Amino acid sequence: MSYRLIRPLFFALDAERAHNLSIALLRMMPTPAPLQADPMLAQTVAGIAFPNPVGLAAGYDKDGRVAHKMHGLGFGFAELGTLTPLAQPGNPQPRLFRLVEDKAVINRFGFNNGGQGAAADRIARYRRPVGEGPVIGINIGANKEATAAGRANADYATGVTCMAPLADYLTVNISSPNTPGLRALQGRAALDDLLGAVMAARPEGGPPIFLKVAPDLEPADIEDIAAACIDHRIDALIVSNTTITRPALQSVHAGETGGLSGAPLTDLSLGKLRDFRRLLGDRLPLIGVGGIANAEQAYARIRAGASLVQVYSALVYEGPYLARRINEGLKALMARDGVRHIGEVVGIDA
Repeated sequence: MSYRLIRPLFFALDAERAHNLSIALLRMMPTPAPLQADPMLAQTVAGIAFPNPVGLAAGYDKDGRVAHKMHGLGFGFAELGTLTPLAQPGNPQPRLFRLVEDKAVINRFGFNNGGQGAAADRIARYRRPVGEGPVIGINIGANKEATAAGRANADYATGVTCMAPLADYLTVNISSPNTPGLRALQGRAALDDLLGAVMAARPEGGPPIFLKVAPDLEPADIEDIAAACIDHRIDALIVSNTTITRPALQSVHAGETGGLSGAPLTDLSLGKLRDFRRLLGDRLPLIGVGGIANAEQAYARIRAGASLVQVYSALVYEGPYLARRINEGLKALMARDGVRHIGEVVGIDA
């Protein structure tokens, strides 16, 4: 069914209720056949074979209920979470807002999830041996109380220990604006301590470790994060999470607190990706996320240095088969430019 026909039904619901309904519908969908690698788009990043470069960003499938089905919608990989060691309810509702006029979303969920133990049991039931099924990343975070008490590092180490056996890669999320004090972990001294704890907790032969950062970074912050990633041998950097800045917005929800995502984030996130590419060159794979809604924007992110891209908020406005359309559009853009494989254009504009 065309998404244009059913979108009004979703938009008639509260945003979080519509989100939960979409998860429920996907849970009823049969698990699709394995996604075949696209010869023009498939590539290996951080030792992982990705069938195409378009992934689902963390935040949609918080508890790992449908990540193993997202390749049926065209996604080359799906990142579930954020998962914390203990279950927590997150912030009070309402906490998710559609800014329709701006094609944007504001959320202040606050890492609401059922905890890593429950998620691990669920994921283990459907998970094929790592590397044999769809590519699944697991995004880990710290509980609110642990962060407030200065014990976030221990929570991240717990997340690595608990989720490593189930993940193709793990993402250390220190960039959500909705847990007080979390973004302070992006400072150099705190980041060194955190990454040291995370890498020490990774089991021998464990999954690659990715780091996800905010777009609201000063040049000195970017230099520190880039250096820390190299020093601690992080496997990839995800740029970026939601922003706490507020460009000119039209929606009545523009004043809501939380992280802003969607179209207003496009230029800011692209700019930060370019900054990291200038500092890192090709020493560290980059994953571009934030304000990507079509093939042209994904292609720009790849040309700026991203090996992979992720989408989330644009699904609200463009529908569930957005990844499939972006992949087809990427191939059309590559054919226009005489490019045979997507790897040829990674960072070509950097």
